[in-house]
Amino acid sequence: MQAEGPLISHDGIVLGLLLIVLAVLFYASDSSRPFWKKFFTFVPSLLLCYIIPALLNSFNVVSGTTSQLYPIASQILLPASLVLLTAMADLRAILKLGKNALLVFFAGTAGIIIGGPIALAVVSSLSDTFREQAIQQELWKGLVTICGSWIGGSSSQLALKEIYGCSESLFTIVLVVDAVVANTWMAILIYGAGITKRIDKWLKADMSSIEDVMKRVDHQGNNEKKPATLTDLAAILAIGFGGAGLSRLMAMGITNLNIGGGEGAFSSEFLWMIIFATTLGIMLSFTRVRLLEKSGASSIATLLIYFLIMTIGMRLDIFSLEGSASLLWVAIIWIIFHAVVMFAVAKIIRAPYFFVAVGSQANIGGVATAPAIASIFHPSLAPVGVLLAVLSHVLGTYAGIISAWLMQWVM
Repeated sequence: MQAEGPLISHDGIVLGLLLIVLAVLFYASDSSRPFWKKFFTFVPSLLLCYIIPALLNSFNVVSGTTSQLYPIASQILLPASLVLLTAMADLRAILKLGKNALLVFFAGTAGIIIGGPIALAVVSSLSDTFREQAIQQELWKGLVTICGSWIGGSSSQLALKEIYGCSESLFTIVLVVDAVVANTWMAILIYGAGITKRIDKWLKADMSSIEDVMKRVDHQGNNEKKPATLTDLAAILAIGFGGAGLSRLMAMGITNLNIGGGEGAFSSEFLWMIIFATTLGIMLSFTRVRLLEKSGASSIATLLIYFLIMTIGMRLDIFSLEGSASLLWVAIIWIIFHAVVMFAVAKIIRAPYFFVAVGSQANIGGVATAPAIASIFHPSLAPVGVLLAVLSHVLGTYAGIISAWLMQWVM
């Protein structure tokens, strides 16, 4: 990587560039030409929304670290999209998804808790040099923060860093490994969404509950769709961004109450904002606000999600792994174990790939990305991602403590 600044540093220009890329991808993916139809059969457009910004960042065309587009997208666009997606959702049908979603989710959580110690033991057994390094530098103290990050988010990660005294130098390397592996895994999940029919066939999945949700929403949309008026668009934006602003205000108020002494999962203003945005959307789904779906409210919310994915991809630097190869192998084996456990459980209970993808991202990515992954399958399914991600956030610190004990035991 070059040391000087990026080729494009002004966020206004970066915003325009990303929107042009997004529009081109939408146009190409909707094209009836055989080449593009075949291309997007194997390469989902959303995956390119993630990879292209990552390449722009990696080759120093733009900078994901200095740009403020991701903070804006995650702090403003995400809650706005969640309010809209949840308000337009058929929640009664979503609740019917039931226990299988939870079973696959908890399998993923268990895979992370157990997978870390197993990965550490495997790499240590294959390399005496790494084993000595792991013992001398107490690498488990850094690895346990990955467990906290993957299950509980940054608040759990920082809590575990302080609990076990992870050094700053080790923590810096761990952050790089965490970001690259988690973001690469998200890209794989997105790719899987593009071939979900093949995966579901292999899983012998029972698709009835998910198909019922999607059919009901699509039937409603097809029957009631109408051109959006200026009043409709203003109402959609007011509900989305007004709801996001109200959610932020309530989140600021509740975190100022210092619940739990300012520590733990529910000390995060961001988490509370997501909870309030989702709750507000749920309440609105039982009102006439839901009629705005016929004017394209979900489409606008989905567009915001796609842009969020682009800003997340812009933060990935594919050249940032120098000096962290050994820990990278631990993390790769770790994430593979997590995936194997989830797919095994899904295969046994005949759960669809949707539960695997959203359950995994709820664990690994949290509230910022799980609803985005869910909305790839259908905008009406975004609330499933939110609910599982909030549950994951609560479990993070506790899961990290269990994993830390197991890591010390295997060393």
